[in-house]
Amino acid sequence: MIPFYAAILGYLLGSIPFGLLLTKAAGMGDVRNIGSGNIGATNVLRTGNKGLAAATLLLDLVKGFAPVFIAGQLWGEVSAAFAAGAAVLGHCFPVWLKFKGGKGVATNAGVAFGLAWPIGLAYAGIWLSMLAIFRISSLAGMSAVVAAAAAAPLFGYPQFFPVLAAIAGLIIYLHRDNIGRLAKGEEPRIGGKKDS
Repeated sequence: MIPFYAAILGYLLGSIPFGLLLTKAAGMGDVRNIGSGNIGATNVLRTGNKGLAAATLLLDLVKGFAPVFIAGQLWGEVSAAFAAGAAVLGHCFPVWLKFKGGKGVATNAGVAFGLAWPIGLAYAGIWLSMLAIFRISSLAGMSAVVAAAAAAPLFGYPQFFPVLAAIAGLIIYLHRDNIGRLAKGEEPRIGGKKDS
């Protein structure tokens, strides 16, 4: 039952919609009514408030890291893996928002650091590098989730590969519209005209 408890912890923390809560608290309305309609940091950035976007990014990282770290410390690696998967599911499919959440990239960054810091560094390194080079949030995010899954066995954490691979598959699936736009050269760039 302990992995089940870890999954519940992960889901409940992961499902906190920080992007929505912060934009509403700032008097900017419902972030789901602009841009992509998602609750993540990239869409919060489309409000024009970089501070809110940064806060959303940080809090989404924390809600991925916290349950994984707590479960790992209390119950071990198996429970940490259950908390990891559930945290991302909570962000992507929060019960409070009729299961319509974000795409899980920032939350999975926190998850990666919670599982093992080398995996987190690989995630962050690829994410930031791809973002700096291409300025396309979706491409950077998808590259990072694949990198985290690949990094797990390479850095000596093969026990975390299954959950990270499953998360990567989910996140890539949730980006299917972005993939279509990337193929057409129509995906918005951070700071570009199409991102306004």
